[in-house]
Amino acid sequence: MHKSKLAGFIIDCKTDDLKSAATFWSAALGMETRELPGAEGKKYAKLIDPEAYLDVEVQLVAHESRVHLDIETDDIEAEVLRLEKLGAKRLQQIQSWWVMQAPTGQKFCVVRVYDKDFAKRARNWD
Repeated sequence: MHKSKLAGFIIDCKTDDLKSAATFWSAALGMETRELPGAEGKKYAKLIDPEAYLDVEVQLVAHESRVHLDIETDDIEAEVLRLEKLGAKRLQQIQSWWVMQAPTGQKFCVVRVYDKDFAKRARNWD
């Protein structure tokens, strides 16, 4: 059986200034900002959780600003199917992850495992 957990939050910002957005959220949440390399760094800034439990990123978007959560899993397709049985809908596949919508309207993403320690622990859960 596959394993899943809350990976973190993505702060979607409709802005032309990623650095200012990341600076605000870094200060607001008490988290250090880390620039990401290459093309990824033009769209995302990573905020470092001092406890290293959650992935928190500031993301440039074209839609209205909002916060969405990511569910990480060791089997994306199995998790998407499980969530569909609960009433969620697939909206769009982007690279390796799925954007989904809860029956209550919130959008969220199902993503591959970020936390390598989680992947190790998940294998031992059965």
